Parts: sequence; structure tokens; C-alpha cells
Amino acid sequence: MFQEVIVAERSVQVNAGGPETVILMTMIGHFTITELLTYIAVILISLTIHEFMHAYSGYLLGDTTAKAEGRISLNPLQHIDPLMTVALPIITLIIFGAPILAAKPVPFDPRNLKYDEFGAAILAAAGPLSNLVLAVVGALLFKITASGSFIAHALVLFIAVNVSLFIFNLIPIPPLDGSRVLYAFAPESLQRLMIQIEPFGLFIVFFLVLGSGGVFTHFLVGANDFILNHLP
Repeated sequence: MFQEVIVAERSVQVNAGGPETVILMTMIGHFTITELLTYIAVILISLTIHEFMHAYSGYLLGDTTAKAEGRISLNPLQHIDPLMTVALPIITLIIFGAPILAAKPVPFDPRNLKYDEFGAAILAAAGPLSNLVLAVVGALLFKITASGSFIAHALVLFIAVNVSLFIFNLIPIPPLDGSRVLYAFAPESLQRLMIQIEPFGLFIVFFLVLGSGGVFTHFLVGANDFILNHLP
């Protein structure tokens, strides 16, 4: 699905972090058209900034791969993957009743990065951290917005989506961003295990979220609530 390789030395080009995945557990059928369009706009903005920060961080760390592919961009079209961003949410909405989608991963050449594995960890962490910053900014704006207004409602969605992106993408299972951060600090035995499970990582994540009897989802909801309760 995504051919990401954590062992940088063996690869000329790999993908940063990601996929930046959103699992929207709210049923689309409960939305009005205006709410649905707002939700789509919020997701596109949040994913675009997430991917932009991956690309820009890689550039600051010495790699020009993403820049050469036009990924240091705030244009959402540069970060949309036809399969994962368009087709997948339609299919999963039909099958599971909730859409799952992912942006196109940002490529980088790990041999060009400063700080070796730690450079890759910084690049990976930049995406989720950008979503946390966006959630904080959204919370501050919400405080000065008229209660019950359309903007207030949009900010609630904006905050929720960005907190979800922050939490979900820090799950330390390859190929999510958290796995690359963990890899930089993990002992060699754990690094080898992460390399072995990477081809199946997304299936593991989807199983945990959709097939674990709600245990893992409960953990994610708890983590989301913790962050939401500590926003300014």
C-alpha cells in the first residue's frame, strides 16, 4: 500500500511518516450538506498543513526530494492521493459505515538528512506536531468566537480533527509517524521487529481500530479527550 522503509541506508527514497490517516467515526448520514462540506474543508486544510510540515522539515534538514516533487506546498491538490484520499473513504464508508482516508506520503532521501535516524524522527514528528499546534490555535480562536455561530461550529470540527490526527499518527506502529520517532530511540532488536511488520502495519492498525472489540478505539478516544481537556 505504502512502500515506506524505516532502514534509511538501504533506500534512495522513502516516504515521510504517514500515511496521515483520518478515521472518521462520525456517521456521514448525520451531517447536513453544510456540515459535510465544512468537514471536508477542515480535513483538507489539516492534512495539507501536516504534509507541508513533513516536506518543509525535510528541506530544512538538508533533503530536497519533496521540494523537487512540489510537495512544499499549501495546495491540497499536491497532497491528494486518488486511491487513499478519494477511493478509500468511499469504500470504507460503504463497508464499515465510517470513512477512512489518508494523504499522499511525502518522499525524502534519508541519506541527505542531518542527524541520521534522529533527522528522520524530527521530520516524522513535524506532521503530528503541526496538528497539535493547529488545535491549540483553533481553541484560542474559539474563545473569542460567538457561541452557536457557524464559525464556532467549524472551529469545533477543526479542533477535533487536528487532535485526532495528532493522536492517531503518533501510534508507534509502522508506517505511522510515531513508528519513525520510536525507531530513532529503539534498541536494535525492536528496530528489526518494526522493519519486519512494516509491510503489514496498516492492516494491523485497521484491525486494532475496527476489529479489536472497541478496546483500542476506547484508548484512542481517551487520549483524544485528554488532549481536548488540556487545550487552552
